[in-house]
Amino acid sequence: MLDADTIRLRCRSTASATRSRRGSNGGLSGEQARRRRRRRRGGRSSSGFGSVDEDVLESILRRLPAATFASAACVSRSWRRVCGRILSRPKLATALSLDPCAQSALQEVVDKVLAEPICPHFAIVNVGNNVDTKEALQYIGSKLGAGTPIVISADSGIIGVDVLTNQVKEVEGGIDIGSYNNDDSDNAEQGIVLTVGFVPGLKVDVVPLLHLAEVNDVKKSWTYIYDRLLVDKFATDIMEYSVAVSGCSAPVGVIMFGDGTAEIKCAAEKLVGIGSCGLMNQHVIADYAMPLETAIVGDEKGNFEYRSVDKSRYTSAIGPQNYTTSAVALVFAKDRHKRPGLGDIKFHVALSDGLSTIGPRHRAASVQVDDCCTLLTARREGQEEILDGEGILNDIRDELENRVEYPDVYIGVTKRRIYEVGAEKAKLMSFLSFHGVMGGVEYLRVEGSGIESGDSFQFYYSDTAAALDSCQKVSARLRSLNLGSDSDCSDKMGSIVASAGKPRVFGGFIFSSFGRGESFFNDFNVDSSPFVENFPGVPVAGIFCGGEIGRCSPSLNVQDSEEETSVHRVCHVYSTVYLVMSYTPAPPGAAVTS
Repeated sequence: MLDADTIRLRCRSTASATRSRRGSNGGLSGEQARRRRRRRRGGRSSSGFGSVDEDVLESILRRLPAATFASAACVSRSWRRVCGRILSRPKLATALSLDPCAQSALQEVVDKVLAEPICPHFAIVNVGNNVDTKEALQYIGSKLGAGTPIVISADSGIIGVDVLTNQVKEVEGGIDIGSYNNDDSDNAEQGIVLTVGFVPGLKVDVVPLLHLAEVNDVKKSWTYIYDRLLVDKFATDIMEYSVAVSGCSAPVGVIMFGDGTAEIKCAAEKLVGIGSCGLMNQHVIADYAMPLETAIVGDEKGNFEYRSVDKSRYTSAIGPQNYTTSAVALVFAKDRHKRPGLGDIKFHVALSDGLSTIGPRHRAASVQVDDCCTLLTARREGQEEILDGEGILNDIRDELENRVEYPDVYIGVTKRRIYEVGAEKAKLMSFLSFHGVMGGVEYLRVEGSGIESGDSFQFYYSDTAAALDSCQKVSARLRSLNLGSDSDCSDKMGSIVASAGKPRVFGGFIFSSFGRGESFFNDFNVDSSPFVENFPGVPVAGIFCGGEIGRCSPSLNVQDSEEETSVHRVCHVYSTVYLVMSYTPAPPGAAVTS
């Protein structure tokens, strides 16, 4: 048990044991009394840890595993001060195991991550689809302590630092393509990545998006599902948590995980409007927005389990109604009680696109929603003739014929909607939303909903060349940030020697489309390369998922046209979203208090 409550209990038990051993001599033990007499005579203890130089002690403590390190911090004030120096900066510890036995893999990643000093502020576990997420949550929760928020996500593939090689590895479908034995079916989709984060100066918790229990006699259309989603409450809970711990309604970052059974796009889009939101009568007004400074990334479609620090905080308001959880948000907010001398943590988001446009723009004419998909007819922009599904697709097939074999095809719909942002006047905002093309004869059939008559759309197809070019642009943008990394500024003992005011990257996360990876590029580790090339040795973890969520930081935007940058893009396809976590040390002289 490594959380703050456990450390305090250990400190109390240590102090109690010390008091019980004290005899006379004014409440001091015999040894303590002898040390006091030596100090008064100018003498000094010649044996024991009391005579160890603090630099030597720091070198010893730095090598302890996390649990032993937590106990050492409770030995004395001087030891606690030295431990505070060791954990004075943010830290990410991550490990990937491909052991075919899920229990062995869990133990392997836990042992690796907790082999060094760290105080768990949050944990993200990414697993293959055949791993029991409930059992994984119970096991890892028991190792990290009750006060650590945890999200476990089962996805189409994982990315992490291999426990055996210490190299970043991309694993599609939970299987290491380079070493997987096709005859060993038990090894399929059993990979596990554990990431534990220490982020001093931030508070972290998991906020759920609740979904009211369904009524059996109601047809479950997209409209019905959306109505049962408590999206406004979700946004309210995120912002109220941020206000409670930081005094500011906008968190530093949000990492979302959806289950794919509901239209999570509406929740993501709800969070990314422009402007700020205020509180009125202790609650947030109905429509919400996160400013551009708030990083938003995640996975739209997966299977997850979670543990909040205080789950009742988010569920008590709905009373006795039955509910499920359709998504969760791991929320990072500034700590209003941040210790003096701590620097600032910042999140940066970059996006590598894997789509290219094809054909003319169209405008939706008639629109129908049927069985969780949308049927539509359309006009080419500037023309009056209404085209059926077959007519639209024939034109696109003709243009694709000599370009690429068997691409995935989407329409990107520009949705202009009126949103009320806090107490401000309603605003017209534009989002680009992707819908997979399913086919069509009388109507063009596409996945999802939310398309309206008059919406403009463009066809897109998956394009390896475009994805490679985009990866190179992302790498160049990350390089232009001029961020160093913790791995290139360590001294011989492993201490971080940071330049004053110089930002350093201490970790990152990658959310990549399950359509990418080695099978898409015909090469290994392409999606992770922009991060690894710029920040070698820095811990990074990620997943191959079924719907990438990400709003690009303005300084990292690689979109070419002005139109592309003016339209908000939140949920993506065939893309890779990079979350880069950096830390800027406090100015010299601002000592961290222990």
